[in-house]
Amino acid sequence: MTGDSVSVGRHGQAEMPPVEQLKQVREAMLTEIRKVIVGQSDVMELLMLALFSRGHCLLVGVPGLAKTLMISTLAKVLSLDFNRIQFTPDLMPSDITGTDIIQEDPQSGKRVFNFVRGPVFTNMLLADEINRTPPKTQAALLQAMQEYQVTAGGQTYPLNPPFFVLATQNPVEQEGTYPLPEAQLDRFMFMVKVGYPQRDDERRIVKATTVDGVADPQAVLSSADILAIQKMVRRLPVSDHVIDYAVSLVRATRPGEKDSPEYINNYLTWGAGPRAAQNLVLGAKARALLRGRLNVSCDDIRQMAKPVLRHRIITNFNADAEGIDTDAVVEKLIASVKEPDAEAYKPAEA
Repeated sequence: MTGDSVSVGRHGQAEMPPVEQLKQVREAMLTEIRKVIVGQSDVMELLMLALFSRGHCLLVGVPGLAKTLMISTLAKVLSLDFNRIQFTPDLMPSDITGTDIIQEDPQSGKRVFNFVRGPVFTNMLLADEINRTPPKTQAALLQAMQEYQVTAGGQTYPLNPPFFVLATQNPVEQEGTYPLPEAQLDRFMFMVKVGYPQRDDERRIVKATTVDGVADPQAVLSSADILAIQKMVRRLPVSDHVIDYAVSLVRATRPGEKDSPEYINNYLTWGAGPRAAQNLVLGAKARALLRGRLNVSCDDIRQMAKPVLRHRIITNFNADAEGIDTDAVVEKLIASVKEPDAEAYKPAEA
């Protein structure tokens, strides 16, 4: 694949326009993923959108919902190098980034330090139960997630793109866990809630997993394909009224601001920062492209609002006492923040 074209192999046709190929890519990926994963299409699509937007995802769900299987299956469908780190209380930062070890040079006989790369040097990293390790170790991922490089022993080592961190977290069992700091949470483009399957889906899961035989999903995209799609997402233009709508949604989450709704002042302690608006727009652009569209709409922004904002706003005692969670606040925002009038942005006729 070269330039902005997208190869979809046996699933598409080379003569199709790039945007139509992307629509085919989405369907081809979901088809391969469904060989292993039953249901959870919304979750898988959010993972795809984050990847094509150069973002990272935090998956929150109770044990047994196939969070790890989803991630490993996505890595196979995308033909990416995949590493898994099981986060535990005794995990050290060097267990993630790597460490310098002393080795003897066979030619000179002198002892020298050599850097042994840790599991972070991969394309897709699964940080399993990330909240089970202390903040010092959690912070070892910060530089990798933001700058796509690792510093160890005074040396900086770049990570090979694409690089994608998928972390899982159990919302129920909190004993022996360490809540993620806000700075760490903000590095995740999406917080994806993984819920229980529907009855029919659960029946299919039980039937498929209690017999012999394992489905083998086929690769749809290569690393080069993914990098080309990421470039297309960045190049896609967005109308000013859509950008203003994303900015208005984010600014409305900040209590104490002049234009903040009353319920925001009542229910929130902190609102979202500028990175939230960036991620709303990037996610909306990726969503439009994967649906075969070159125009990004305010509805695309609304569809991204919950996964982008739910971990970036902090509720206070009033919200907790009334049973108001961050998703409920975001729903109120979507209902109350008005979409700008696109007609007002058109240049006046001469």
